[in-house]
Amino acid sequence: MIKYNLKCNNDHEFESWFSDSKEFERLKTRKLLECIYCNSKKIKKSIMAPMISVSKNNDVNKFQINEKILQKQRNKLIKLRNFIEKNFEYVGEDFSKKVREIYYDKKNKKMIYGITSPEERKELKEEGIDLLSIPWVDKNN
Repeated sequence: MIKYNLKCNNDHEFESWFSDSKEFERLKTRKLLECIYCNSKKIKKSIMAPMISVSKNNDVNKFQINEKILQKQRNKLIKLRNFIEKNFEYVGEDFSKKVREIYYDKKNKKMIYGITSPEERKELKEEGIDLLSIPWVDKNN
């Protein structure tokens, strides 16, 4: 279905629905269109704004749902970060060295966290030291 703004030769404006754009032309040719105000059969299309259809699945709602999911995940990561900061010792960039000391000294049960490069992580893995990388979420962002 399509809606057109129509205008007669007496400048009366009105709207009408058609099954498609060709139907308007067929009815006009057969002189089956007439003005609703003055019954004039001289009808033409008037300038009209296009109608834009918006999807009913509401992309905005999807965005809001995704935003809620992301916020929940972010909150979980912040809780994990808080737990680590409270219960583990931060050793910074000395992490590779310190983790080896702990790994090879079986009596040492110290819990640490810090920073490694991809190369250091690879070397540690080759030595049999498994690491866990955690996304470090900024608490203030």
